[in-house]
Amino acid sequence: MLSRRTLMRTLRMFILTVAVLGLLAFAYWGGGAAGADSMSGKWVSPASSAAKKNPIAPLQSSLAAGQKIYLKRCAACHGNAGNGDGPDAADLGIHPAKFSDPTMREETDGELFWKITVGKKPMPGYGTRLSPTDRWNVINYLRTLAKEVTKK
Repeated sequence: MLSRRTLMRTLRMFILTVAVLGLLAFAYWGGGAAGADSMSGKWVSPASSAAKKNPIAPLQSSLAAGQKIYLKRCAACHGNAGNGDGPDAADLGIHPAKFSDPTMREETDGELFWKITVGKKPMPGYGTRLSPTDRWNVINYLRTLAKEVTKK
């Protein structure tokens, strides 16, 4: 029979293991992740990001560079036309953002820059993968995908 001391030590190790695994699972699946609006499920960027301005003018050179990056890095999930229907979209478990949706125009360039920079599972953050200029070029290109809102 186990001594009381051994039993208590085993119980403490079990509780510690369960707690650590719980925290790891919580972190992995993004429970309460920064930027998640728990009421709507919408991905919300920090208020400070909204005021950030795109320093790159949406000239043809920027749009071409942004399109090239988008097609290489983003289209597999978001689709070539930004409809959220890329070939990998079905395997994600969530629906990727539709950049062709007119409501996408409601997001500021700064908010999009923050989201591209930090990412949110399953989308990786591109803060270390793309230069700031590349991220701004992608945003300029994304703006061409959003259809005009028709006024009634």
